[in-house]
Amino acid sequence: MVAFCGAFSSFPGLSNPDRRWSFCLKIVLVMLHLTYVGILFGFDKELIQKTKQAPWYMAVYLLLLVATLAKYFVVSSSSPGYVLDAMRAINETDASRNRETITSTQPASSKNGSVVITINRNQLEKNLLGSVTTSWEKLVMDMYPPGTSVRTVTCTYCNIVQPPRAKHCHDCNKCILQFDHHCVWLGSCVGQGNHCWFWWYLCSETAFSLWTGTLYIQFLISHLSKPWWSYAIVFLLLAVLSICLFFLLLLLIFHSYLILTNQITYEVLRRRRIPYLRNIPEGVFPFSKGACRNSYEFCCARSSMYRMEPLPTALEFEEKLRPYTCSDVLSCRCC
Repeated sequence: MVAFCGAFSSFPGLSNPDRRWSFCLKIVLVMLHLTYVGILFGFDKELIQKTKQAPWYMAVYLLLLVATLAKYFVVSSSSPGYVLDAMRAINETDASRNRETITSTQPASSKNGSVVITINRNQLEKNLLGSVTTSWEKLVMDMYPPGTSVRTVTCTYCNIVQPPRAKHCHDCNKCILQFDHHCVWLGSCVGQGNHCWFWWYLCSETAFSLWTGTLYIQFLISHLSKPWWSYAIVFLLLAVLSICLFFLLLLLIFHSYLILTNQITYEVLRRRRIPYLRNIPEGVFPFSKGACRNSYEFCCARSSMYRMEPLPTALEFEEKLRPYTCSDVLSCRCC
């Protein structure tokens, strides 16, 4: 065991135990997919003949396998949207804007032409740092109701002012924008930056598992005369696949519901513990803009990874609390 850990420690990227665990999980998941496909082709000789007669059928199946694994690695390696990165991006934009303003040339009122404003470099950095911090805090505090204290929205671990729907992940030790959950199989968080990729991965994984289960059922029906041990192996794999498919379908339906209502898993599970959701009745979704617009913004309108949503105003809350009428249904208010 010591030698095994020592072999991993020779790689800088795998010296961290959490990264080693995530790397091993990725290997297990890839081998699990390849095992299901390999056993299917190894036991079912008629499937190979069908592949030769209709190559497009298995070509689409293998393409789905590659797409599923590719989406898994994309979503596991993509950034979930860190609050610190968002703050740095805004800081750099504001700092460059302030630097251009400070070093600009202004027309003079005298006859000497123009005066170039110069400032000490150390003083410039102090001014930029102070203005940047104020700009980030002002940007975030404007998303909360008036009178909200900075201390109540500051992360006690990162010491960063958190925008609404952000949360500190203790596994990643970072604050995540629109924190959904920390996925053990991905080895990272699911947040604003990769939630869309995660949903597409669930779709691809569900389709692959459903197709694989169909092929295994066909094998069991048409090969009852095979040796009992091969039949038992296929039946065991099919049972495990059925359990995985059941949970995949639940996850896909649940996350589709979250997309349509513009919610995140953390808000659903911890609704009574989140200050901005504590006094909102059940069944009222404060960030929802309608099912159609929510779906469009989730899939197509994510122009920025660091897009932050302010809390709805009092008028918007009153509109969301208003019960639906027949005219609202005809006018597609829910959409």
